[in-house]
Amino acid sequence: MNNFTFHNPTRIHFGRGQIAKISDEISKDSKVLITYGGGSIKKNGVYDQVLKSLEGYNIFEFSGIEPNPTYETLMQAVEIVRKEKIDFILAVGGGSVIDGTKFIAAAAPFEGEPWNIVVKGASFTQALPFGTILTLPATGSEMNCGSVITHKASGTKRGFMHPLVFPVFSVLDPETTFTLPRKQISNGVIDAFVHTTEQYLTYNADAPLQDRLAESILQTLIEEGPKGLQSPEDYNARSNIMWCATMALNGVIGAGVPQDWATHMIGHELTAKFNIDHAQTLAIILPSTLSLMRTAKQEKLLQYGERVWGITEGREEERIEAAIEKTREFFESLEIKTRLQDYNVSESDFDDLITKLEEQGMIQLGEHRDITLEKSREILRLSL
Repeated sequence: MNNFTFHNPTRIHFGRGQIAKISDEISKDSKVLITYGGGSIKKNGVYDQVLKSLEGYNIFEFSGIEPNPTYETLMQAVEIVRKEKIDFILAVGGGSVIDGTKFIAAAAPFEGEPWNIVVKGASFTQALPFGTILTLPATGSEMNCGSVITHKASGTKRGFMHPLVFPVFSVLDPETTFTLPRKQISNGVIDAFVHTTEQYLTYNADAPLQDRLAESILQTLIEEGPKGLQSPEDYNARSNIMWCATMALNGVIGAGVPQDWATHMIGHELTAKFNIDHAQTLAIILPSTLSLMRTAKQEKLLQYGERVWGITEGREEERIEAAIEKTREFFESLEIKTRLQDYNVSESDFDDLITKLEEQGMIQLGEHRDITLEKSREILRLSL
């Protein structure tokens, strides 16, 4: 196991009715900015619960944070924070709203060009405190310090991490997910699944606890994902999906082990250029990444096949191929297409995608840093 430092300060309030707890978390004399997306929280009752809990508070609102939050939109919120001297931000939504709020929290007190926080890793020493109410389990952003932002003008999608943008608290009430569209539930399950494989399907680091935790998340998603999709008000299924998504990326399973993330980096370029849902890009790219890198990942792929999918018979190469195919079939069973041609992307688009990877320094990806631009191109080709 590799050396690591682990710290996660986010307090979780999980379960029915926990939105009421936010008044215990936010000082009564705070100026609170509520951030959210397209307004679905006003249709599913979450917004009313928030207002009831924050009755008597000095509240401001900012809506319209996109599914892939843009720098341009978020800077409008930054101006509100600065003008109104906001003390606390409450993000109500999924990972995009939370990611966007992390940027707002860091950018508002920042002196200089805030985009440099993302693209240049500019240091900062303060950020506004914020909490979250999760309504779409997927990214794990509710319990980590990472954020991914899109710069619309340049077509760039990049992420940043900083310990000052851990949420102070997060409310996880599975009932807030009951009215989600089917595609968003499918996307969330796939996002959590691939977050897990990025930290698990690498090479053996003699970290059996992390392996078993990762395998349990994958198995639970395989079992509960279809239930949550087919039965929208299955509280237990939605609870398990929600907690899996949080556990997949709160730092626990990734502590002390090698990590890949090539699928995410290539997928980000597909989202930036074609506006394909983030999880859809992961479902497209992961099987091809595993297929191309099967030799380097052989030991873990065999372990994955046996422990997660119960594949124990056949030659090693056959078992690896079966595990990859099972992964693709699982994504397809969640009604998510896994081929670029399903999204009208062709080989003629590859040059632009590879150029963007090169421009952003994504020229050595994967746990061994051996996924070159040519290998990224081959992954795209295998994804057709």
